Amino acid sequence: MHDRVLSSEPLVRSNRLAARYPGASVPAISSITFAVESGQRVALLGPNGGGKSTLFRVLTEELAPSSGELEIGVAHAALVPQSERSRLDYPVSALDVALMGSVSRLPWWRRPSRADRAMARESLRRVGLEGEANTTFGELSGGQRQRVLVARALVQDSPLLLLDEPFAGIDVPSAELLATLFDELAAEGRGLLMATHDIEQARSWDLVLCCNRVQIAFGDPAEVLTREVIERTYGASLIPLPGDGPLAITPPHHHDHAEDGA
Repeated sequence: MHDRVLSSEPLVRSNRLAARYPGASVPAISSITFAVESGQRVALLGPNGGGKSTLFRVLTEELAPSSGELEIGVAHAALVPQSERSRLDYPVSALDVALMGSVSRLPWWRRPSRADRAMARESLRRVGLEGEANTTFGELSGGQRQRVLVARALVQDSPLLLLDEPFAGIDVPSAELLATLFDELAAEGRGLLMATHDIEQARSWDLVLCCNRVQIAFGDPAEVLTREVIERTYGASLIPLPGDGPLAITPPHHHDHAEDGA
């Protein structure tokens, strides 16, 4: 891993960004204006179907913007998908999966080098799985698989990490380890954009972006996460709790993002 220096230039910045899927009559996301700078942790809040995964597809250049401005100041962004969407029947080890992160940095004709393998092992160490390097990926627990996917993203060595609900369905030790690691990565100068449904967790991050197909708000969590903004963001997904207490979000159901623009 390389030591990083904080940069004053945003790693990614958008202005009224919109994107639509081929054949769709309306945009999946629109009016998205935000930025992620080096060392910043930005939480992305929104319901399923609200555009979180669509935004990630745009930032990884899988989907082109349909309008607005987008500046990406990195060669590529490293995506950490949800482990539940990963194939478990491939006979690959945790080290093999982590090493796949080197593919994005190598010409197509080059095989991973000894240095790449060392980087993969170091990434597994950082996620607390150096002892599971030779374990088949499908035999790991859900939390361990999620940590391996984080290790794979670290091997990509990108200054910008896109985290797709990394804490969903994982065990407490894995969640605590990842929370500490994400803080360390931000301190090293990486920018983190994390899709999440956890409003309380979002309050502890540096900035929060709320969207439900259109941007609802972006800024400091203390200013953005008002009851009104949360209601506009989640709408029918919210369950009012008794009294004047907080709002609860109905458990997320995962759909085909290409169809619903999640």
